Amino acid sequence: MRPSTDIASARAGTTPARFAHLGDRAWGWGLTILGGTILVVAGLILLELGRVASPAFDHIRILRFLTSSDWDPVQEKFGALPFIYGTLVTSIVAILVALPVSVGLALFLSEMGPRRLRPPVAFAIEVLAAIPSVIFGLWGLFVMVPWLREFLQPALQRTLGFLPFFRGPMIGLGFLAAGLILALMILPTIASVTIEVLKTVPPALKEGALALGATRWEAIRIAVLPYARPGILGATLLGLGRALGETMAVTMVIGNSPEISASLFAPGYSLPAVIANEFAEATGDVHIGALASLGLVLFGITLILNAVAQILIMTVARGPRGAKA
Repeated sequence: MRPSTDIASARAGTTPARFAHLGDRAWGWGLTILGGTILVVAGLILLELGRVASPAFDHIRILRFLTSSDWDPVQEKFGALPFIYGTLVTSIVAILVALPVSVGLALFLSEMGPRRLRPPVAFAIEVLAAIPSVIFGLWGLFVMVPWLREFLQPALQRTLGFLPFFRGPMIGLGFLAAGLILALMILPTIASVTIEVLKTVPPALKEGALALGATRWEAIRIAVLPYARPGILGATLLGLGRALGETMAVTMVIGNSPEISASLFAPGYSLPAVIANEFAEATGDVHIGALASLGLVLFGITLILNAVAQILIMTVARGPRGAKA
């Protein structure tokens, strides 16, 4: 029956059923293959890091590697704790500085700013996102570090010196400098995603708050921000993921000292910085494996954070929990 059906379809000028939407199916399969290729590449990177790191795993225990502070390649003693600590501290400082500024910029560009002023501010954010990290590092080394050493750090020590975070020698280089550089670098990411999230807020929420007598800021605070909270959190985690993996700019201003200190003025080290500084000079398999192990730790942290961020960003389209359509 099928040949006669195909002949009849051809005479009628129609496409046989088995050839219907063939282009759509091919396009769908092509996109599926491309998406799967990304997962394959990520898996291959993970496997290669594990292969290179295997000599270190044979030489040292994983728990000791993660909790020890000794880093002596000559004696083959490797502890990742100072680098994990430096990465987390600088990233937290960056988020604490960048998040309020980014949300403020997003609210300015989407809700409160004059329409004539919005395009220049948006353009400045786009330019900031396009600047190479080495340029941020040079600016931080020659401009920001002297300013920190001469002005900001003395002021912080005078006013907040009773806290352990603002004590110690003020040399400019250190956790604070690296955190501020990272804040500047992740600000465009958080601001851009937050702007897109705010655009998904239903206008009826804000209009309802205004109709009930709320001021413009009150409407944003009680209607817009609660609805957009999951998306803003997702944007924050995306920025945090970039902050965790930033290398060049942090290497130039953090001080590159494998120490754990409560003071933000103290020099430190980060996971990407130590990998970049020592990988070219590493000779033994254990040293190379230890550096690859640091890469595995960094890969795992950023992978988890980015996955959580994507999930949170997708939930903003559904609105707050419990909201009815």
